[in-house]
Amino acid sequence: MANPSGTTQDLRFQADETPSYPVSFGLAFQYILLNIAGIVITVAIVVRAGGESELYLTWAAFAALIVCGITTLIQAKPIGDRIGAGYILLMGTSGVFIAVSVAALQRGGPALLATLIVASSLFQFLISSRLSLLRRFITPTVAGTVIMLIAVTVMPIGFDLSFLAPEGAARGAAPLTALATMAVTVVIVLRARGALRLWGAVIGAVVGCVVAAGFGIYNMEIVGDALWFGVPAAGWPGFDFGLGPEFWAMLPAFIFGLGPEFWAMLPAFIFVTLVGAIETIGDGMAIQRVSWRKRRATDFRAVQGAVAADGVGNLLSGLFATVPNTTYSNSVSIVDITGIAARRVGVCIGLIFIALAFFPKAAAVLLAIPDPVVGAYIVVLIAILFVLGLEMVAQDGIDYRKATIIGVSFWIGAGFQSGQIPSDYFGWAGPLLENGMTSGGLTAILLSTFMELTGPRRRRIETSLNVEAQPKIQEFLERFAARAKLSEETAHRVSLAAEETLLVLLDQIEEDDALGERRLRVTARAEGGGAELEFLAAAGEGNIEDRMAFVGTHAAEMPVEQDFSLRLLRHVAAAVRHQKYHDTDIVSVRVEAVG
Repeated sequence: MANPSGTTQDLRFQADETPSYPVSFGLAFQYILLNIAGIVITVAIVVRAGGESELYLTWAAFAALIVCGITTLIQAKPIGDRIGAGYILLMGTSGVFIAVSVAALQRGGPALLATLIVASSLFQFLISSRLSLLRRFITPTVAGTVIMLIAVTVMPIGFDLSFLAPEGAARGAAPLTALATMAVTVVIVLRARGALRLWGAVIGAVVGCVVAAGFGIYNMEIVGDALWFGVPAAGWPGFDFGLGPEFWAMLPAFIFGLGPEFWAMLPAFIFVTLVGAIETIGDGMAIQRVSWRKRRATDFRAVQGAVAADGVGNLLSGLFATVPNTTYSNSVSIVDITGIAARRVGVCIGLIFIALAFFPKAAAVLLAIPDPVVGAYIVVLIAILFVLGLEMVAQDGIDYRKATIIGVSFWIGAGFQSGQIPSDYFGWAGPLLENGMTSGGLTAILLSTFMELTGPRRRRIETSLNVEAQPKIQEFLERFAARAKLSEETAHRVSLAAEETLLVLLDQIEEDDALGERRLRVTARAEGGGAELEFLAAAGEGNIEDRMAFVGTHAAEMPVEQDFSLRLLRHVAAAVRHQKYHDTDIVSVRVEAVG
């Protein structure tokens, strides 16, 4: 858990370290234990509600496990430097796609579903590549609010499972099983140290299963009925590669989207893809907060990679004709609980998922775990996740504007999720808004967009990123200060903050000229008698926020000029935020009014 010093307590293995394989596979099984039932059940809900056959369901569940395994591997071990986060982010079938996926199956079957998923996945790649353009609308406030709303949408499932028992079971069987699981897990998490803490989830689940067996609600028939090995290829809808007259007659319809059903449903798929991307952005930011011993500024290149890997998952889901996937936010909670963030664990999770797809009996062993056991652990993890979302929205402070966005968005999401806000008033969008994460997340985006569009006008200047740009920037800021009627002392601080920010940016890129001459765009906006500056430049190495924290205790290890610029920037600026994207650096500096 985070502490005020900016470190993560009891983190045994951070992201770039390597625990032993027994520990890694043991932790990987904890992730599998918690999530495999949800992955398969989500597929079953979609397929059965869509009126499809059990044969197709068998294929869709098999394909979902394969896709989840591949994409979890990619998240842990990125492809190049653009696809994958480089952290433990388990991928699983996405609940936000349930409504639109069911509608697609009902209208056009698996072929239409597959085509819509492939098309909407391309939108996710676009979001990843242009994430810096969305920075003012998908902010830490928005992402943190969405993570908090995950608790609103998932916690009822955990509570329902905690009280779910087979017909004829004793009245207290389910709640007592859930209570035993939760009590053991929480006690170990709170009090255990060392290796015992790593196995808290497994020990809690084992105790819960023993209690369930005592009540006679642990059903192993599912294990006995499952095959040892199987590849349900017969259920795959496949692709028609026949090149006869029918193919050429249908080619234009295929190119333009399989007709009106495709175009009617594509906006809904794109919208839920955006919602899924926002959740992934939040998870990509949150996992970085718990994966390093010393707190680091968010690296948005990793967030871009997480969204791109999510896009790969959806593309593969479309090609395999199964339900789309997304990052599972409880990955963050498990890292926080176990204290192990090593990428090796993510690799092990991916390998186990792929293996389980080919060994139905092994998957059935995990699926046989009683619902109250799964529900109890979900409650523990989601409670921790809610607090992590709260930390994210508070990381830059909370003023009355942020408080309004967070509060209104959260409770609108909670209202839709609970049914207190009737969704049938919203026509075609009603089924989408029923999900609290969707309705609350959309509200947060709209309110943030309103704040941005109605705020003071931004003024800008563009120039080359070099020393010669300094006089141009200073002249620009003098005109800005005059128009904004800043006090003389405030204008001086703005000028000084801009000069030091430019020097730090120049220092970051002086040894890397791979991108050639770089452009710099500086924008300025008046804010409460002070000013907010933004420097957008080609990417360099390192992060200014991390380096500013570094000079506080290790200044002697840094060049004197660099140390001086960072210290001066800390003195004159009320806040500095550095967002690193691929090929782009964005440094935001806030200067408070003085005099």
